[in-house]
Amino acid sequence: MLRGMATVSFFTDDIDAAREWYSKLLGIQPYFVRPETGPAAYIEYRIGDYEHELGIIDRRYSPHAAVTDPAGAVLFWHVDDVEETVAKLLALGAREHEPITPREAGFVTASVVDPFGNILGVMQNPHYQEILELRSGSMLGE
Repeated sequence: MLRGMATVSFFTDDIDAAREWYSKLLGIQPYFVRPETGPAAYIEYRIGDYEHELGIIDRRYSPHAAVTDPAGAVLFWHVDDVEETVAKLLALGAREHEPITPREAGFVTASVVDPFGNILGVMQNPHYQEILELRSGSMLGE
C-alpha cells in the first residue's frame, strides 16, 4: 500500500530565508517555485538517490495552526555519515532535537530542528544501503 516517501512538506514564516538555508544545506536550488513571479509561497527540491521531494511552504497556507514547539512525525533521511551531517546542520544554525543515537544492527539516528521550527531526521540505515546496492546491481544487469 505505501510505496515510498514522495514529498515531505515543511512550513516556514520566512520562505526566502528557508530557500537560502536549504539551498546552502543541499548544495542545489529548488527546481520548482510557485508562483513563478513575485514572492514565493512554495518551493520544492528533488534530493537523494530517488529524487524524493522536499517542499517548503509559506506557513500562511498550512492546513493546521502553528505550534510554538517542534511536534509531529519525524521523517529520517538516509545519510552516509550521521556525525558529519549533524555537524553541518548545527553549523548552519539548526539545533539538536534528538542526539546521535546508535541503534541495533548498524542503525544510527539523530534529529535537529531547522531555523524555521521543522524537525529534520537523519539516519544511517543499513537496509537503505542494501536496497540501493540491489537496485544499482539490477540496473547494471548483474
